[in-house]
Amino acid sequence: MTGKIQYAGDVLAKIISVILHPLFIPVYGLLIIFSAPTLIGYLPYAVKRILLIIILINNVLLPFSFIPYFKFRNIISTWTIDSRRERIIPLITSSFFYSVTVFITFRYHIPAFIKSFILAAALVVIAVTIINFWWKISIHAAGAGVLVALVAVLSIKMNAGLPWFLIAVILSAGLALTSRLWLNSHSPKEVWSGLFLGFLCSGLLLLFY
Repeated sequence: MTGKIQYAGDVLAKIISVILHPLFIPVYGLLIIFSAPTLIGYLPYAVKRILLIIILINNVLLPFSFIPYFKFRNIISTWTIDSRRERIIPLITSSFFYSVTVFITFRYHIPAFIKSFILAAALVVIAVTIINFWWKISIHAAGAGVLVALVAVLSIKMNAGLPWFLIAVILSAGLALTSRLWLNSHSPKEVWSGLFLGFLCSGLLLLFY
């Protein structure tokens, strides 16, 4: 019975880790911004679509597309990239594409809050990349921290009550941290540090940009 529980827990934790993969965070963030009952949510559909396409291509598809190449070239030994050293090249690659997204989106006349969110996501990835040269930090937790900060600051700056959004992102953060700990991918210090980094960096930028 214990073995079955462990197996079921591993499967569930892996599913959660995939759903809450850090590369999906900018997409989830934009969907939150677009669906929240604020003035930003009333952006023209065409603008929302363009932004989502840019994010999906630069922040999700392109970074993911390099993973098979990294595996083929033995830059990474596993698809989950658990080794700190093996994370360096994929993180640098993601940082590059996130920076390209910032450059592209800042050329559009879109609300400053959206620009600051995209910039915040890029800066968190860059910060994680730099830290990873010396110490392994949870990228999942950092992404979760970004979403919590996004909803909290969105609620403050837009003067909108977003209790259900806040509950959802806090629960998601809890699931992300728990799944990484369950799979022994990180220590408690690594996940809490990641959460703090993501929340602090993105929160300050979103609040004061």
